Amino acid sequence: MDWITGIQRAIDYIEDNITENLDYDEIAKRAYSSSYHFQRVFGILCGQTLGEYIRERRLTLAASELVSSNGKVIDVAIKYGYDSSESFGRAFSKFHGVTPSKAKSCGKNLKSFSKLTVKLVLEGGTVMNYRIEEKKAFKVIEKVKLFSTKNEENMKGIPLFWDASRNDGTIQKLCEFCVGTELDNLILGICYGDNCDNTKEFSYSIATGYNGNPVPDGFRVNQIKSSTWAIFKCKGAMPIAIQNMWHRIYTEFFPTSDYIPKNEVDFEVYPDGDMNSQDYESEIWIAVEKK
Repeated sequence: MDWITGIQRAIDYIEDNITENLDYDEIAKRAYSSSYHFQRVFGILCGQTLGEYIRERRLTLAASELVSSNGKVIDVAIKYGYDSSESFGRAFSKFHGVTPSKAKSCGKNLKSFSKLTVKLVLEGGTVMNYRIEEKKAFKVIEKVKLFSTKNEENMKGIPLFWDASRNDGTIQKLCEFCVGTELDNLILGICYGDNCDNTKEFSYSIATGYNGNPVPDGFRVNQIKSSTWAIFKCKGAMPIAIQNMWHRIYTEFFPTSDYIPKNEVDFEVYPDGDMNSQDYESEIWIAVEKK
């Protein structure tokens, strides 16, 4: 099943159970996916996290119910997943700009966030610079952390991991090991998706090529197995340029190509340079297989 169809099935499940306690694993099963992969690709395709989508749909429906019925604010709050009128009021006011009681009395100035419908839209032809490469197994040295898929905690944790690694000397230390390797002068962000099908955690590392020198404490050497890679060139300032490329990969490349992601491992590849420059060039590597 392709991602377009799978995500639509998951969205339909969310809508049919919007007032229930929605479990991300159950949602992902509708797309025949792990929770990790579903949350990740949902964000790439839809431009917001799964949690944001559910919250905004509930607040939209709650506002409609308050205006069109005689229901009490607390009853509507509980129906749409809030344990108190206070927490509901804060979320409602932040989204709609008015309190629930004011919305109920006047019904004005409310926002509506409609159900998503995922479609493949063919627009004007654009060029994607990519190549398919067969690579033998190779070794990387990396600093690894586990991140939770619960409540999209990894969305905040991974950027903090990069900030800490820049400030504590991790990246400088890694640069000592890549000389003479295929990944000379390159820093990688590696996302390991192959260990998260039956767990709510996944491994993410900041890494580079390994030249065989002694491994310092806090780092590990890992072998990336032989695979077919789809490699995409990305030009522009970070992080917007690489975020836009991820979106194009899942909306333009995978729906129309002969390849699908293996959901095992992918890299963001960063060379030395000014990452704020519009001329900065990076790459995305995704392990793929034929459809």
